[in-house]
Amino acid sequence: MSDQNTGSTMSTGAPAPSDRNSLTVGADGPILLHDVHFLEQMAHFNREKVPERQPHAKGSGAFGVFRTTEDVSAYTKAALFQKGATTDMLARFSTVAGEAGSPDTWRDVRGFSLKFYTDEGNYDLVGNNTPVFFIRDTMKFPHFIRSQKRLPDCGLRDNHMQWDFWTSNPESAHQVTYLMGERGLPMTWRNMNGYGSHTYMWINAAGERFWVKYHFHTQQGLAHLSNAEAARTSGEDADFHRRDLFEAIRRGDYPRWVLSVQVMPYEDAKTYRINPFDLTKTWPHADYPLIKVGVMTLNRNPENFFAQIEQAAFSPGNTVPGIGLSPDKMLLGRAFAYNDAQRNRIGVNFHQLPVNRPKVPVNTYMFDGHMTYHHSGNAPVYAPNSGGRSWADETGPVADGWEADGAMVRSAYTLRAGDDDFSQAGTLVRDVFNEAQREQLVETVAGSLLGGVREPVLGRAFEYWKSIDADVGRRIEAKVRAGAAPQPAEGMGEA
Repeated sequence: MSDQNTGSTMSTGAPAPSDRNSLTVGADGPILLHDVHFLEQMAHFNREKVPERQPHAKGSGAFGVFRTTEDVSAYTKAALFQKGATTDMLARFSTVAGEAGSPDTWRDVRGFSLKFYTDEGNYDLVGNNTPVFFIRDTMKFPHFIRSQKRLPDCGLRDNHMQWDFWTSNPESAHQVTYLMGERGLPMTWRNMNGYGSHTYMWINAAGERFWVKYHFHTQQGLAHLSNAEAARTSGEDADFHRRDLFEAIRRGDYPRWVLSVQVMPYEDAKTYRINPFDLTKTWPHADYPLIKVGVMTLNRNPENFFAQIEQAAFSPGNTVPGIGLSPDKMLLGRAFAYNDAQRNRIGVNFHQLPVNRPKVPVNTYMFDGHMTYHHSGNAPVYAPNSGGRSWADETGPVADGWEADGAMVRSAYTLRAGDDDFSQAGTLVRDVFNEAQREQLVETVAGSLLGGVREPVLGRAFEYWKSIDADVGRRIEAKVRAGAAPQPAEGMGEA
């Protein structure tokens, strides 16, 4: 970049005539159409922002390094997970439902997205601060996100709409319990855990396959805001989490997370009592204990938020040798949807942007499109070819595949012995939450239900919580009944 003292330039590199005064007929006359610098500046300004992400619009992040400290080569041949390997990376944290200008401290799930710039290509791990999600089939994803957004008539967010979706989809119970508990309001991004949430495949050098779940445990300690603290902070500093991360790194207080994985032998998945690919479920640690892998440290702030954070693009479909996908329906849907969303948001060649470009050489047969600035010269653009340019030609069984058979159907997962929708949420309430946390859960849920939730959704919500835990459900209903006048069942458009 040129020294500021030498003056600015136009986008062509030619000297800019003035960044303060437009070209006019006399000092007080009209602006002239041939003031090309003014026209270029304004035309670019009008297009300066790209569409925000549909979910996870509000967020920020930082760069850092991941170091593998343990030997997990028995489970994966991925280069970044070999003992002693150090990999540059980017992390982005976010809320899910709010727009780009929304407060950081609204009650919401937090995104926990990681990009590893490995020696074998970019590996993205796209997760949240909870180990589960609201739904298990990606067909429902657009509907879920819309239920968290705004009403079509008044443009307001609506508790009734959220609870209508949640209670119509009982599989949401586990994640809703996390959301209404402490994890819905982390103190800072530095004080929350992160999870890959999905089940992934690991493959070792011998070709043996394993199923894994990722757990990133904060080394700053878990800490959370109360409802009152979160509401006050939303008004005092809507960018509190963004500011906290940036200032912590700037003062040298680098946040760290320890990565551990749960590993399930490949064959176990066929008969395990819980569907291991159901995103609404966790694997009990008693069956599959945590195995430490390494440490993630964030130590460098972005130099330009737009270029390095807003234009960062993540997809769980971006894997490297030694890591694969699983039959998780949500994961398979996201493997397409995330990159496609980036094509719409920042262009078909988003992968060529510096923040998204891998550090290894790229030899792709994707060509042209808007804003192509890395190209293959006059090399052949088709494969196979006789021009000396290589192409991929893998045949036969794939290392990261799995068996599948049966007729093509539209169906929910086959239920297993432990696959009901409410038991894990109930365990969370009874065995993980203490009494003070249960009381806060009752207060939070009752407060949400008082915010305009109408029959028949209100009655469904009470039954939903009684199915999670009978006592907590009764307490929620009693508090709402005591605090709310009867409301008629109205159309969703009423607000």
